[in-house]
Amino acid sequence: MRKDLPPRYYLTHFFEFLQFFEGANARLLSDEASTFIKRFAALDENKQCIVVRAANRKYAVIDRTQFNYEEIENPQAQIDSLIADGWFRDLRHASLQDIAGVMTKQAIVMLLSEYGSTQGLSSQSKPQLVKKLDAQIQSHGWPATFSSQDYIVCGFDGALRFLLFLYFGNTRSRLNQFSMRDLGVMRTRADSVADVARFEHNADAQAAWFYADALRKLPYLNDAQRLDLANHAMPVTEGVSASFYRDELIYALGLQLLPSERLKALTLLRDANSDKAKEKWVRESYKDKDEEGVKAMLEDIMASPPSDTLLAFAEDFYARKFNKKRTSAVTDMLRKASRTLEIDVSQNQQVEHGVLAHYKRLGINGWRTENRLLRSLFGLTFWQQLYEEDSLVTEFDRRPLSLKQNNFYAKFADSIEHLFEQLASPECFKKHVSKNATAHYGKVNSLFMWSRYLLEPIDVLLTHSDINHVKALLRMMCKDFAALKDGFPDIMVLDGELRFEEVKAPGDQLRRNQLVSIQRLKQAGFNVAVTTVTWHRDPNQPYVVVDIETTGGNSTYHRITEVGMVKMVAGKVVDTYQTLINPNRRIPASITRLTGISEDMVADAPYFAEVAEAIAQFSEDAVFVAHNVNFDYGFIKQEFARLEQTFRRPKLCTVREMRKVFPGLPSYSLANVTRHFDISMERHHRALSDAKAAARLLNLIHEKLSEA
Repeated sequence: MRKDLPPRYYLTHFFEFLQFFEGANARLLSDEASTFIKRFAALDENKQCIVVRAANRKYAVIDRTQFNYEEIENPQAQIDSLIADGWFRDLRHASLQDIAGVMTKQAIVMLLSEYGSTQGLSSQSKPQLVKKLDAQIQSHGWPATFSSQDYIVCGFDGALRFLLFLYFGNTRSRLNQFSMRDLGVMRTRADSVADVARFEHNADAQAAWFYADALRKLPYLNDAQRLDLANHAMPVTEGVSASFYRDELIYALGLQLLPSERLKALTLLRDANSDKAKEKWVRESYKDKDEEGVKAMLEDIMASPPSDTLLAFAEDFYARKFNKKRTSAVTDMLRKASRTLEIDVSQNQQVEHGVLAHYKRLGINGWRTENRLLRSLFGLTFWQQLYEEDSLVTEFDRRPLSLKQNNFYAKFADSIEHLFEQLASPECFKKHVSKNATAHYGKVNSLFMWSRYLLEPIDVLLTHSDINHVKALLRMMCKDFAALKDGFPDIMVLDGELRFEEVKAPGDQLRRNQLVSIQRLKQAGFNVAVTTVTWHRDPNQPYVVVDIETTGGNSTYHRITEVGMVKMVAGKVVDTYQTLINPNRRIPASITRLTGISEDMVADAPYFAEVAEAIAQFSEDAVFVAHNVNFDYGFIKQEFARLEQTFRRPKLCTVREMRKVFPGLPSYSLANVTRHFDISMERHHRALSDAKAAARLLNLIHEKLSEA
């Protein structure tokens, strides 16, 4: 049902947006933006509503026929007046990017068809098609069939985009985020907002906007325009934020110029400060046989590394190219893996889960940690510094400026070290983390997701680690969060002592950010291993064979009426589970005739929510098996989703496996296959009976595979 918005809802939000520029951010305004705000304030409300409605559109080009809103008196006359005052212009003043923005890819192809053949156009990207359209328009003008009389372009688009950039800190966000906030689609952090400027000074803001806007337009530029941009006298600023946007632009521009203007591209990449630009320059220059230049660059990086990530690359590249080392650091680490585990092949879609289940069967505790453990520990340890001493610029921000600019330790070194002095023992540390988790539970942040299991692995880490090792790693994260925000090992294991493990299945690669994080964990004093997995058939791998009965065939609309499960280990049934379930809806007569399950039978049965925990525990760490597994798995997964819980298990389908190992049977339905193999069934289309029959099929499959 459509929700009616309050009168002049968008206008109210726009005034809220403009208030941002009355405080600390006022000094960042360009002359054009200041003029826009003053001119807008002088308009009457009807004209303000027109401007704001246009400002809420995604593109600068709008269709004026869509602006007949009841809240605006005589809207078309208002638009005519605004055109006369320069607020809107005709399409001659629009960028092709904005014109194309209001068109679908298909519409652009149709326009191109009027110039000739469209062969091969459908496979091209929208920016590529826009460039072709631009070339045709420059040569032949717009197609005669294109009607432009209803389209107008916002004459204030440049000022508006700059204001949006100052407010949101990027070129993607639009004013519709206010509506998303009010509708509950987007959660914000109004409690952490302070009146602080997003950029250090006006020149920093202007330079950052130049780079960010150029990066936005870059995909739509042709080779000549890209070269013009590369030769353009770009603004110079020492501001941290502007430097970030500059490096992003130069890297993207360098990549695009490499095929046609290689020398210019390499100059751009060499002069950029980003890790990826310098790495690209090194690799491309080495291809060009500039060994002396590459060697000098690598030695400079190693002497004064700008980041751990770039240092790891430089050391590895230098060793292989100039010290004639035959293998990379990544390869070395994989070869020196501390252990190799044989895991059942059924776990090949979620190898980390399989390793943890393997350890659990051996009585060893383990936790899936990856990035969430150390990012949540970082966030909960430094919550005050991140969200109170530092701040978010607007409520739509998620990451404090100090993390965006990667200068968290530089800004808060005294506060961080004072906190470390207070956290003198594991008990003090755990109390501090728990206090912050309790006080701020559920608050939006960019570091981690809240859950009821968040504190358990943190408690294990702090209990079983040297507290100085924890502080050493957190200090590294403070000093270079950009390099240590991810790439941490997959699992944490407590086997007498605590260790981290990066799990690698056959064919998996160790990425550089993982290499860096593992090296820093070791440097801090932690035990870290790279565990390689090989696949085999583990006789002790538990399987849970499942069958369900339902009110119909679609898991979105229908519900479960019965669940039957058989747990098997080494081919033997070790446990069974069965329950009727009240579907809380009518059971069709046709279903009752098929299954024998009536509404009277389930009237006093539990609802799924009452048995969900038992089903989850019964199937935990087991392979989920069913005859046509996606049906049963899909229904159970959907029921858990209704409870806002995740249900994830490795799957095995006895239909598919029977087709593989017993090809050529006339039918693979459960009734026919069991009849073929003389497997008795107590009652077909009752859950536990069908599950037991499918369990017999699973044994047949495993017996056949063991013969191979």
